[in-house]
Amino acid sequence: MVEINLNGAEFFAYHGYYPEEQLLGSRFLVDISVSFLSTANLAEDELLNTVNYEQLYNIACEEMKITRKLIETVAQAIADTIKQKYPFVKNSRVSVQKINPPLKGKVGYSSVVILG
Repeated sequence: MVEINLNGAEFFAYHGYYPEEQLLGSRFLVDISVSFLSTANLAEDELLNTVNYEQLYNIACEEMKITRKLIETVAQAIADTIKQKYPFVKNSRVSVQKINPPLKGKVGYSSVVILG
């Protein structure tokens, strides 16, 4: 089993339930982990034999551009797009963290994790 991870990809986006959040925007961190059984010889040193983490970043980047009310929806969209692009992926984990969510007290981040 091979596991590919992309951790701490940072974005500024306009996700949020409240109109102010969608107007002002916020910082987000995205972590992605995918695993698959390799049917290729990884010793061949070919990018086509694995999941390209640059593509994982690009998928996250495109989905983060689409304003949504819920970070659950964002994380699910990232997971779904990964599965479409890499159907051989057996398991995925997508975490979206909203840095300093607008709450009455100090909170480092809120997060959601989608397991697929």
